[in-house]
Amino acid sequence: MATETDYQVDKNKKMERAPLFRITNYILMGVGVLLLFIGYICLSGGKVPDEVFDGEIFNTRRLVIAPILIFLGLVTEAVAIMWRPRVPQKDNN
Repeated sequence: MATETDYQVDKNKKMERAPLFRITNYILMGVGVLLLFIGYICLSGGKVPDEVFDGEIFNTRRLVIAPILIFLGLVTEAVAIMWRPRVPQKDNN
C-alpha cells in the first residue's frame, strides 16, 4: 500500500512513457479494418425473393474468399494491438 510520502514523491516526479500505439500499430489497424470491410462486402449478396432458389449463394467468393479475408482482418487487428516495437536499450556504463 502506498504511503503519503510515496504519493508526494510520485506526484512530483515527471514520468515519461512511450505512447501506447505507434504509427506502425495504426497502419496495421487500418489494414485490418480494410480487410474486414472487403471481406464483409464479398460476403454480402443480392436480393432474391424467398420463393426463388438462387445457386449463386454457393459460389467461391462467398464460401471461401470472404471468410479468409475476414479471418485475416481479425488476425491483423490482434497483431496490431499487441505489436510492440523494440526500443534500443541505453548503456549505463
